[in-house]
Amino acid sequence: MNKNIKRLEPQRLWNNFCNLNEIPRPSKKEEKIRQFMVKFGKSLGLETLVDKVGNVIIKKPASQGMENRKTVVLQSHLDMVCQKNNDTQFNFDTQGIKMLVKDDWVSADGTTLGADNGIGVAAIMSILESHDIAHPTLEALLTIDEETGMTGAMGLEAGYLQGEILLNLDTEDDNEIGVGCAGGIDISARKTYKLEKVSSKMVALKLTVKGLRGGHSGMDIHHGYGNANKLMNRVLFALNDEVLIAEIDGGSLRNAIPRESNVVVVCHKVDKVKNIFKKIQKDIVNEYLGLEGNIELFYTIVDTPKKSMSADDQTALIKSVYAIHNGVYRMSPDIENLVETSNSLARIELKNGHIKMESLTRSSVDSGKMDLANTIKCGLELGGFDVVLSGSYPGWKPNPDSAILKVLKNTYQDIFAKKPGVLACHAGLECGILGSNYPTMDMISFGPNIRGAHSPDEKVSISSVQKFWKYLLAILKNSP
Repeated sequence: MNKNIKRLEPQRLWNNFCNLNEIPRPSKKEEKIRQFMVKFGKSLGLETLVDKVGNVIIKKPASQGMENRKTVVLQSHLDMVCQKNNDTQFNFDTQGIKMLVKDDWVSADGTTLGADNGIGVAAIMSILESHDIAHPTLEALLTIDEETGMTGAMGLEAGYLQGEILLNLDTEDDNEIGVGCAGGIDISARKTYKLEKVSSKMVALKLTVKGLRGGHSGMDIHHGYGNANKLMNRVLFALNDEVLIAEIDGGSLRNAIPRESNVVVVCHKVDKVKNIFKKIQKDIVNEYLGLEGNIELFYTIVDTPKKSMSADDQTALIKSVYAIHNGVYRMSPDIENLVETSNSLARIELKNGHIKMESLTRSSVDSGKMDLANTIKCGLELGGFDVVLSGSYPGWKPNPDSAILKVLKNTYQDIFAKKPGVLACHAGLECGILGSNYPTMDMISFGPNIRGAHSPDEKVSISSVQKFWKYLLAILKNSP
């Protein structure tokens, strides 16, 4: 499958992307990809460094005639989101991504593709190994752990980079230039609950919500896609007087909209439970008919567990989850159509007397981020949860006077005969964090069309990658 992709243009970039995707690179497990990048840089005879937290920095002198230009930092992250369909057998720790080509799109076989941000890394590699691309002095900054906390960007110390301009290659629409992004904070809630013995006369049902679109909990939050954890909680709310919960396994990654949830419940009145379930099932499917065409809600009979949670603990849990805000909280009053603040209830796990819940709150306004995070925290604490706010990172404030922004706008107009969109996004980019130690660096973000990031539906446009590559080379040639 990958042989077909290696024949795509630009071949240099697609070959590097295929090579990247042969190497497992989950967030927080970047050892193999880091070794690969260090070997790659040294094989080219370029200065190659690894900083204290594991970021890789590769430096390349300017091409002839470009020595007096400002040094440019090319930045992308090495890790990828690891999501798969429930029926896909795949181990992200040991296997390379299996890729497919259909029409103008490259995707993966039942898993995330890693185009976020592997296409950016592949582009940087292609420039570093080139002998015929005009460019100023370059510093490639390849960060770790962007997807689960941005600890690579947070850990990069001052002094490693001398660049005055940073090109972040981590945007997912090829007609847009990113000039700002949201910050974020993780909300972790923990609680123990009372276990009660399940009667042998009770019947166990496994309730399932699946087939949702999922997606990026920042970039896709405004679409109103179904959140499996919240939808399942509606089911449990309707069934609260008739069932007891034994297990919950909902969602997966902190920055992905949950696509699936599975709950094991026990009950005495099976027929009554089935009738209530069918009613709420019909309501939810009808509500999401035009948005979630593949949604499924169903139940199956399973072996009866030995224990469940108590009725009082269950009611407190269901009410607490119902009270958690999920989705857009506030739109920006300053930038049209920009989500300012949101929250995604990413993960619920209940088993053996312990409950764990994870949410990610995002905002381009730090005070707004903390306001919503504290709102959720207080509600959960009223429900008896121990709540921790952690991993806070800043947003990236737009700079309308940016010199590199002017270069990108003019270059886009010259090549494509139209104006690009200039906007901030509701995702977390590393620019805001990197700016804390490099406050004078002029930063910009752009990239090719990627759809379905953070989900197994992730795909990247072949023609858009070609457009992105042409644009990137022109920017380097025109850099100040």
